Amino acid sequence: MSGDKTALVIGDVMGSGTGAAATMGQLRTATRTLAALDLDPAAVLRHLDRITGDLEQRFATCTYAVYDASRACCSIATAGHLPPVLIPAVGAPRFLDLPTGAPLGVGSVPFDTSRLRIEPGDGLLLYTDGLIETRSHALDTRLAVLLRLLARSPRRLEETCDHLLDALRRRDEPDDVALLLARARPVARTPQLLRGRRKHVDGLP
Repeated sequence: MSGDKTALVIGDVMGSGTGAAATMGQLRTATRTLAALDLDPAAVLRHLDRITGDLEQRFATCTYAVYDASRACCSIATAGHLPPVLIPAVGAPRFLDLPTGAPLGVGSVPFDTSRLRIEPGDGLLLYTDGLIETRSHALDTRLAVLLRLLARSPRRLEETCDHLLDALRRRDEPDDVALLLARARPVARTPQLLRGRRKHVDGLP
């Protein structure tokens, strides 16, 4: 984005098959266009909500965040998506307590932007439900396991992604998994203000 800002986005279309893939492609394009306008995250979700209502697969969840390195601030809004995890450089990982919002496509539902400090060395994890949801475990149990894994995970981003996938993703679960893990870096040290890794794993037949 413009200036020292970086947009972080993750989404999950409800359903599967070519229709869901086409919807995700259209929403990805729309999100890139909206990000260039430097809008508040809640405003971006409102636009995406209207766009989703006109698509074949009419519902999707999403988290949209904007990290401003010059202010060490992150603005974030969610649309029915699972809570992001803040991974502080010092201290235990924790889920962000954000207004959940309704999934994109529901229509006429307000979205709210929350703001928090992201200091150099702090990390932020966005993920889809395929990482933690299973047929045999309660969601709260799996979320607690995610925090425990992050508390003792490797520091390197790629290794942390692999660590989470190896521990949490079950091969008999068919859902796709997407992770977006980013860590803030000091502005003065490098022009790469936010270093991130993305990983997507297709569901099994």
